[in-house]
Amino acid sequence: MGIIAEVPALLIIDMVKDNFREDKPLPITPLARRAIGPLNGLIAVFHDHDWPVVFSTDAFHADDFIFSGRMSPHSLAGTQGAEVIDELNRGPDDFWLPKPRFSAFFRTGLPDWLHERGVTLCAVGGIATHFCVLTTAMDAICHDFKAVLLADGAAAPTEAIHEQTLNSYRRNPLFPLLRVLGTEELTAELLGEAG
Repeated sequence: MGIIAEVPALLIIDMVKDNFREDKPLPITPLARRAIGPLNGLIAVFHDHDWPVVFSTDAFHADDFIFSGRMSPHSLAGTQGAEVIDELNRGPDDFWLPKPRFSAFFRTGLPDWLHERGVTLCAVGGIATHFCVLTTAMDAICHDFKAVLLADGAAAPTEAIHEQTLNSYRRNPLFPLLRVLGTEELTAELLGEAG
């Protein structure tokens, strides 16, 4: 089933320098590097059609509540570690949206920004499939946008976690409001509609 007359936005989540440090490699880093190419391909399509591209990144504070658990402080607001990695092809009109928690929709004003641009579908990729990418996709639905989880444009700490998360939503009661697609599949649908 194809997308019908959608106005898409691409939401790229937490592809920040702290998650790609050579001196402190994380288990997710090599898997996330594989998502860069597919994301850049999709970014090019979105730029060509003047569809919105949003880079939403963690912007935590050292004393944040979430760091009172097992999570170590990272992606602190105002630091280089919280900036988008250079390998992604950001355009001058792309929206950089720091976020205080996991979802790009949480206390950011994103729903209104997207509605003002007539967006009806959010394609979501980045880090991590089972946390910030998933919560953003679910919040897209909660704000009356269709959502696509980008199978090759997202990553988790292990391939198993990534695939288990995607498999949980390949068949779901929200279909076709929530789907899992590869970046090329989504591109083919969107370009088919764009003519």
